[in-house]
Amino acid sequence: MQKEIETDKRIQGRLLIVEDDPNFGSILADYLSLHGLEVELATDGQLGWMVWQRGSFDLALLDVMMPEIDGFNLARMIKERDPEFPLVFLTAKGMKEDILEGYRIGADDYLVKPFDSEVLLLKIKALLQRTNRVEELPAEFVFGLFHYNPKLRILKGPEGERQLSPKEGELLSLLLLKMGDLVRRSDALRKIWKEDNYFTGRSMDVYVAKLRKYLKADSQLEILNIHSEGFRLVLRS
Repeated sequence: MQKEIETDKRIQGRLLIVEDDPNFGSILADYLSLHGLEVELATDGQLGWMVWQRGSFDLALLDVMMPEIDGFNLARMIKERDPEFPLVFLTAKGMKEDILEGYRIGADDYLVKPFDSEVLLLKIKALLQRTNRVEELPAEFVFGLFHYNPKLRILKGPEGERQLSPKEGELLSLLLLKMGDLVRRSDALRKIWKEDNYFTGRSMDVYVAKLRKYLKADSQLEILNIHSEGFRLVLRS
């Protein structure tokens, strides 16, 4: 048993629990914290929404029957803002219609109380491993007229060489990893700024403008602004 607990303690992640039973919520938060997870507890749906917006979480565990905003509606609000955000329902509502509704909303899992805490821990571990897998960066990106070394944050182009700041480098790497595809604002803010709010959003816009300036020497390269969604780095033929 001791060996199993030590293995579980290597789980890393930041979780939001939204649960209106303070005793159950506190016990669950303490149990998950014991196994190495950083946990924040909100005691109703409205508070959960406020905490989720200002924080940077890897996963949310939601009760369904809550005051202010119920778990289903809270999940819809989260998914509207970040469709890929992982959610697990922990609830006493075990009717088939409720379970189906949870999955329709986009839940990754649905556990009916009472549930086995070890099973929950393994499900959380699996979800975090799936959603937080670190993307391998190449030693060098070659795109258009540019070469970029992500380790040294050195960008080489027609106008010479410059070293990018840490956030400039992370943002450029993210755009290059998804070259031609959408980089969602919420994903970039959570990965780089660790928070998705008005101020971090404005900060990211400044960094995007800087990258556009650095890349302007190649007229075929463009960072497109996809309204209300995010950005795309494209190389026109």
